[in-house]
Amino acid sequence: MNEPQEAVVIDGISELTTNDEANGGRIPDAALVVEGDRIAWVGPSRAAPPADRRVDLAGRAVLPGWVDSHTHLVFAGDRTAEFEARMAGEPYAAGGINVTVQATRAASDADLEGNIERLVAEARRGGTTTIETKTGYGLTVTDEVRAARLAGRHADAVTFLGAHVVPAGADPDGYVALVAGPMLDAVAPFVTAVDVFCEVGAFDEAATRRILDVARARGMARRLHGNQLGHGPGAQLAVEYGALSVDHLGFLTDDDIAALASSWAGARRGTVATVLPACDLSTRMPLAPARRLLDAGAVVAIASNCNPGTSFTTSMAFSVATAVLQMGLTVQEAVRAATLGGAIALGMDEEGWLDPRGAAQPAVGVIGPGRRADFQVLDAPSVTHLAYRPGVPLTSAVWRAGIRQV
Repeated sequence: MNEPQEAVVIDGISELTTNDEANGGRIPDAALVVEGDRIAWVGPSRAAPPADRRVDLAGRAVLPGWVDSHTHLVFAGDRTAEFEARMAGEPYAAGGINVTVQATRAASDADLEGNIERLVAEARRGGTTTIETKTGYGLTVTDEVRAARLAGRHADAVTFLGAHVVPAGADPDGYVALVAGPMLDAVAPFVTAVDVFCEVGAFDEAATRRILDVARARGMARRLHGNQLGHGPGAQLAVEYGALSVDHLGFLTDDDIAALASSWAGARRGTVATVLPACDLSTRMPLAPARRLLDAGAVVAIASNCNPGTSFTTSMAFSVATAVLQMGLTVQEAVRAATLGGAIALGMDEEGWLDPRGAAQPAVGVIGPGRRADFQVLDAPSVTHLAYRPGVPLTSAVWRAGIRQV
């Protein structure tokens, strides 16, 4: 027989961002009730039900925890010199990934796991309650399995990115065959999706199709890196293959945007357009057209793309502020993209998604009854302050699955 769970009412909320269309997405002067790992009730503070315990936030804003749907946390080494050269005018190219591959292969399990733990803790302090990460810095069967296994201990979703770049000295066709065959076979028990870096200097359309064909035949979720360094087939392939998301998107045509929008037509579940503002700034590439994507009817997510080469930040707040100040999104649109948008991109917006350990989880990205109790408190009266005061660490408390983390 299950023991009754303590009900905790959290009130004194100046503004509660819910992402729930049933209450307009925002409730002023609000409260919420947590029971166990779930939200039990939300609404106006004056209508809050009795509870076992009360937490008074004294006029602070509450919003869902960030859902960071694109990171690369399993790595070793440093690429400061590459960043410095890029800031001095050297263009970004995908080949720099091989520097991290060498360092990652040489690192111990303890060093790699320590780095993952450090970065996840850093992200948690910044309000991130759900985080995806990828393999892709091992590029051998042994090293990719190791990366997936270690990542699964700390991340909410693990994506197989053996198709990150062709390792230095490897035959491209032979390497694609390895990724789509023995490597995918070995890593499949540890991952939740398959990703391909479809880009000049990485994998062309034919190679991308070979890998996605295998992933689809195995019933595995698909994702793509696409349209980052120039226009290419990534966005269109993502829609064709029913990918959960296509990420980067600095170079899109009107046809690409229309395809991403139309993928959501009717009752179909489409492909999320994930933009990575911090990466666009760090690589000095064009900002993804998030405004045009939203206006066309696409579903947009914002993610940090935390990685050692092109976006070494876990700050979703920085990414949100950049989307508002540089990409033309409203604060509410950017917050939704960085929470519910990320959840949709990971397939976590519905009850029963499986984490890397095979446990079914409540839906995330929305503060509403039955959802996982993931939320953050700002030391500010409104989410508007995320862009109004860019760079200021406003997250003052974080709850994940009903437990205060920060």
